[in-house]
Amino acid sequence: MSLKGKNIGVAFTGSFCTFEKVFTELQKLAEEGAVVQTVFSDAAQTIDSRFGKAADFIAKAEKITGIRPMTTISEAEPIGPGSLLDILVLFPCTGNTIAKLANGITDTPALMAAKAHLRNNKPLLISVSTNDALGMNMKNIGLLLNAKNIYFIPFGQDNPSKKPNSMVAHTELLVPSIEAALAGRQLQPVIC
Repeated sequence: MSLKGKNIGVAFTGSFCTFEKVFTELQKLAEEGAVVQTVFSDAAQTIDSRFGKAADFIAKAEKITGIRPMTTISEAEPIGPGSLLDILVLFPCTGNTIAKLANGITDTPALMAAKAHLRNNKPLLISVSTNDALGMNMKNIGLLLNAKNIYFIPFGQDNPSKKPNSMVAHTELLVPSIEAALAGRQLQPVIC
């Protein structure tokens, strides 16, 4: 399947340690000819970290996609009524965002984008990046694994000896995960 001309949303949340890989994959989407609309959660757009400055990440997203990122709940809300996207990717998706999504909380632009998008019965793809995936957040991941129209980029433990509860998505599988989700199926194996 070609992604050329597909309207793909990419919502950044605050897992800053994965941003370098995320931007590599974002570039691939742009090179494939996808129309990419980015959305930044409150944390992703305001927190400067050892991985970079928030303003630089926003500027980089706009440079790659050619489209100004959505940064407010009111900017993200029209994704639903306008049916603006073919697929939305929470990329990366923190444990905090996973927990809120699983419990129906919509208090950031990224979560509003997800809620608005799901109302159209279109696929939402999650790129797990959390230190508590095998801890407190496992129940939330389980809820989302069983939810209609929600798919996951395959994920696994990133450092079992030092962070035994931590899991992160295999970001290099973004494109095949998008293709599978658009076809209504989960790329397997989910955990690898």
